Amino acid sequence: MTGYITMAAALITAWTAGALAAAHCLHMFQLNSYKPNVQAKWIRDNAGRELKLTAPALAALAGGLFGWIGHTICIVAFVFTAWLCRPRQAKKPLVYTARIKRMLFTLSVPMLLFTVLTFFSGWFFAAFGLYIAAMPWVVLAANRTNAPVEQSINRKYIEEAKDIIAGMPHLRVVGVTGSYGKTSVKFYLGKILSARYNVLVTPESYNTTLGVVRTIRESMRATHDIFVCEMGARNVGDIREICEIVRPQYGIITSIGPQHLESFKTIENIVATKFELADSLPNDGTVFLNMSNKYIADRKVSCRVVGYGSEKSEWFAEDISVSAQGSRFTIRDPDGKKWAFRTKLIGEHNVQNITGAIAAAYELGVPMRDIVIQVWRLESVPHRLNLVRGAGKTFIDDAYNSNPAGAKAALDTLCQFDGLKILVTPGMVELGERQYELNYEFGKQAADVCDHVFLVGRKQTEPIQKGLEEAGYANVTVCDTLQQALAGVDGIDADGREKFVLLENDLPDNY
Repeated sequence: MTGYITMAAALITAWTAGALAAAHCLHMFQLNSYKPNVQAKWIRDNAGRELKLTAPALAALAGGLFGWIGHTICIVAFVFTAWLCRPRQAKKPLVYTARIKRMLFTLSVPMLLFTVLTFFSGWFFAAFGLYIAAMPWVVLAANRTNAPVEQSINRKYIEEAKDIIAGMPHLRVVGVTGSYGKTSVKFYLGKILSARYNVLVTPESYNTTLGVVRTIRESMRATHDIFVCEMGARNVGDIREICEIVRPQYGIITSIGPQHLESFKTIENIVATKFELADSLPNDGTVFLNMSNKYIADRKVSCRVVGYGSEKSEWFAEDISVSAQGSRFTIRDPDGKKWAFRTKLIGEHNVQNITGAIAAAYELGVPMRDIVIQVWRLESVPHRLNLVRGAGKTFIDDAYNSNPAGAKAALDTLCQFDGLKILVTPGMVELGERQYELNYEFGKQAADVCDHVFLVGRKQTEPIQKGLEEAGYANVTVCDTLQQALAGVDGIDADGREKFVLLENDLPDNY
């Protein structure tokens, strides 16, 4: 009787440990955009950390050896594994999408088989233990098993989205892409266009093929006049794939730089991928190019080009001033008339992004007087240089997906404030072989601006520390968590001055 009770308890704890381990690994897979190659590399890079979570389940190898004693060992092993894999507070929790639910079903089939066979031989507890211990790789196997089903479902959704677009011949589609700045330009353009049109904008960072498809299927209405579609990419061909669905007549390329180098490998691949948008436009289409970007300015395209961002381009902001109250600048329209703009947003690169949005909106028929009003009404895009004021300190929140150009621009913005300048950062990621070099340069740049620097994560921030040291900078504190860094900020004696705290980047839970 004791043996049956302990076996039942061991099976319950095995299922609990398996479910929690699967949820953890699926969460990481979701954060890695369901990309098998990205996930496999992530597993290899984090092998030690993942092994600590699931390895205790290997103690279940003793499950068939000693009857109820073996069962007890299994119970302890599975309970410990479940505790290690328990859900924790996450910046972006696991979303139980239909795809995740299908993968959970696939993952449960072997466990159901082990459960049945365990009644015939206790040795199948060993199979439970091995299965759970290998869960990071098992999830990839489940994804491969489900691939035909997922591809069929995705094709169906993509065809539905294509049919919706094809059924709206009056709809004008604007594609927006770039290594950085694309989300901001998308929101700014949508706001400005709303002065005259019914506009659909891809929400948040829905910039993948399936994110765009979901937006079309769930939100597109016959009454929409313009669709502003953000287009992201991690691999060559990603933007072309989105363009084949939405068929844009207009495009904006905001910037190009060394971002996602781990997947792109070379800057040339990034340039080619971003210009897939321009290459997909019809001959009578129009692409708006940020001519201040060296990777964009000299690129030739077959459609009409409208430039912005440099003194030689059609649209250029001048007389720029930035303060804690926002930014001011002037722009000359195609008729030569100067227009004064005010915005609550801060940062010269935000002014440049607004300029691109102004150029596109004017081309699409919004009068300049309406554009001026809409620019004043613009709100900060969350975590992209927006100000959060508190008692005695002001946070400059630039926590979303930092990149070399954006990080430099954020430091330039911090430099313009009169007070104690503090940087809190974990550094930049997804920069491939150049990651150390670019973080090192960021450290040297920070040394010229900041009064105090708080680095979050010891290993990740080593190149920033090196850059600070090379610049002879001493006021640096390395912390294990963001909470520790913020507590350190509170502990600084500002001697009556206001603290301006730049939060540069915030790594997701898979880092």
